[in-house]
Amino acid sequence: MPPSLVIPFPNIDPVLVQIGPFALRWYALAYITGILIGWLAARAIIANERLWGGPAPMKVVDFDDFVLWCTLGVILGGRIGYVLFYNWPHFQAHPAEIVQLWKGGMSFHGGFVGVVTAVALFAWGRGIPALSLGDVTAAVYPIGHFLGRLANFINGELWGRTTDVPWAMVFPGGGPLPRHPSQLYQATVEGLLLLAVLVVFVRAGALKRPGLTLGVFATGYGIARIFCELFREPDPQLGYLWGGLTMGMLLSVPLILLGLGLIWNALRRSPLHAPS
Repeated sequence: MPPSLVIPFPNIDPVLVQIGPFALRWYALAYITGILIGWLAARAIIANERLWGGPAPMKVVDFDDFVLWCTLGVILGGRIGYVLFYNWPHFQAHPAEIVQLWKGGMSFHGGFVGVVTAVALFAWGRGIPALSLGDVTAAVYPIGHFLGRLANFINGELWGRTTDVPWAMVFPGGGPLPRHPSQLYQATVEGLLLLAVLVVFVRAGALKRPGLTLGVFATGYGIARIFCELFREPDPQLGYLWGGLTMGMLLSVPLILLGLGLIWNALRRSPLHAPS
């Protein structure tokens, strides 16, 4: 491909601010901002009785207390998932690197399991419906995911497969060939598009049926991830797996099945505040 047809990679410094030994990176800012905006959005959802058909089955203060649990679930689950699913032989040989989060390496599917565990434990301890808490969490999650994928792009990581599309880019560390900016695809499809779908469902009354919003999220993300994996370069330590599938695709299949099961279960049960 002639170089003139390749969009230059912006080469944004991954460190936003550095004061002495302290460095604030775009990736950390994405996590912080995503958690903050998601928390505020969740509070608004819980406080809006119209979305629930009556009082929500939890209080705003419940979600305030849950934010820390959710954050730990994302970080611990995401890291453990990456270690187990994507690079176990390396970490088995270098176990001290498991806690070195600043070197990168997080798994969405591991983070999902971590958040589900946090939801179940917190809901059980607080005496609130786990499915409804999961619905609220799922409804706001794509905000953070969108910001996280933008941070991946700024870091010049998780680039796409080689291509000749006019918007291809040559990524630092990705070799001389132009590639899909797959991080932007994922930010758009797994982030903004999925968020729009969930907003439509929530406004249409999905929260009145516990588990429905969570099911739509799990199914929608799984489908979106499989689609985006068609353009993303597989992790080099794994490459392509069975039949040209990637690890991201394989992990998304049970996520879709779980989502469909949640949707089926939600639709067959009586909604919240149903007249007796």
